[in-house]
Amino acid sequence: MIKKLVIRNYALIESLEIDFAQGLSVITGETGAGKSIILGALSLILGQRVDSKVVTDASAKTVVEGTFDIAPYHLVAFFEENDLEYDDECIVRREIAPSGKSRAFINDTPVTVSQLKTLGDRLIDIHSQHQNLLLADSGFQMRMLDVMAHNENELGAYQEAHARCCQLERELDMARRRLAEAHADEDYIRFQYAQLQEARLIDGEQEELEAEQERLTHAGDIKETLYEVNSLLDSDEAGVISRLNMAVSRSRSLQPYFPDSSEIIERIEGAYIDLKDICATFNEWNESLAVDPERLARVEERLDTIYGLQQKHRLGSVSELIALRDEYAARLNTIDNSDEEIARMQRELDEARSVRADVAKRLTDTRCEQATLFAQRLTEEMRPLGMPHVQIVIDIVPCDYYKMGAEQVIIRFSANKNQTPKPVAEVASGGEISRLMLCLKSLVADAMALPTIIFDEIDTGVSGDIAARMGSIMRNMSQYMQVIAITHLPQVAATGGTHYRVYKDDSGISSRTHLLQLDREERVEEIARMLSGTTLTEAALNNARELLSLQDN
Repeated sequence: MIKKLVIRNYALIESLEIDFAQGLSVITGETGAGKSIILGALSLILGQRVDSKVVTDASAKTVVEGTFDIAPYHLVAFFEENDLEYDDECIVRREIAPSGKSRAFINDTPVTVSQLKTLGDRLIDIHSQHQNLLLADSGFQMRMLDVMAHNENELGAYQEAHARCCQLERELDMARRRLAEAHADEDYIRFQYAQLQEARLIDGEQEELEAEQERLTHAGDIKETLYEVNSLLDSDEAGVISRLNMAVSRSRSLQPYFPDSSEIIERIEGAYIDLKDICATFNEWNESLAVDPERLARVEERLDTIYGLQQKHRLGSVSELIALRDEYAARLNTIDNSDEEIARMQRELDEARSVRADVAKRLTDTRCEQATLFAQRLTEEMRPLGMPHVQIVIDIVPCDYYKMGAEQVIIRFSANKNQTPKPVAEVASGGEISRLMLCLKSLVADAMALPTIIFDEIDTGVSGDIAARMGSIMRNMSQYMQVIAITHLPQVAATGGTHYRVYKDDSGISSRTHLLQLDREERVEEIARMLSGTTLTEAALNNARELLSLQDN
């Protein structure tokens, strides 16, 4: 339940703190005083969208903070899943900067608006007048029926089975489309694959062939250069190697005179050995390299094949050609094995559809069983509200499988004797819809296990004794949950255990909305004012006292 609501710098509210009690609380006030503003502020901490226009003081941020007692509502798992610190007392806060940017917090930990909404949906149900329009929505009617039937497990199993079927249907459809496209290109793919396969491509061969082509093309020049270098290094008398050998012999004669010359002589000997090794390598190269026009022709022919394939397929390397060949091979494999694969996928889909049919039947059975009972209970709840001849029928209409099952739910309604019930949105008046929604919420509220429900002028279109009875229903609901009713009817206001009055103060520079918790005598005056208008008469005051005393009994 909500224990406290703090609002700062929101629309006409400069600063407001509301301490909420258990049971039934009522909020009253003149039209335009700001009841809807308070509700709008509350909706922010329940994850609703932000309108930057609500920030009236551009020098300060808007803050809405709610304190909730969540101990009885099994929310530990939500906090663990979202990596939030759990406490039996939960503080939810929304801050809006003058720029319109908002931030959300749960127990001082930043959260997303989606997380805020998920938690808010489990804390408070706000029923406003526009929600009455939901009665025209078959999906809403079905959700209410499922709540009464406690269909969480059955619906979850069905939705899992339906999602599996939808996934397999998409995969099978995609496989068939890919196969059709592949068949359309099969001749082209086989030709291209055969050509690439015939080329027997080897990764890295292009670079090796291009290097060999360079050597073979310039073989004569290379051999001549190698010969010239060898001649310079190793001719009998003028070669570098011969002269170094002589230099080694002559320098050894210096050793008696220069003992330290050994290191220099060793370096000359090392140069002599290195050059002889280099000369031997050059000789090997010269002997291994031949002017071979036939080999050059074969290398160039192979390179022409590779270059042609690269140009044809607009690729830059042999590795890319190999990847393309393998891709063609995979596509041909898909074509060749397609019938078997399609048949396997179809069998898997058929099995999934069979599972879905089974769980859908169980779900349908629970809905059919509950529909009659739910209609009876709604009828019994509504008859004391000025509709002694009301008839309510809940039809379960088969349809194609979709995310909610294999049927639609239609609530048919008749307020008059001997009148055939018709879809509720077609025949019910505003007051009748308000009463029907109240009774519906009264029945499902306990099953939904919501901590708090807020009724925003659900009593629109009714008055007198009917209003008193609607107030009594809300009071009965408040025995097992927190109920907050925003009302303009004195009969409903009198049923509250706690009474707040919203009023607007125009005495300052700008109008400001305030809220006051009323004591007993203030309640008498407020209810009397609702009965008679701004002028309080003794009759109105006595009537107000009588309304309150009836609730005391």
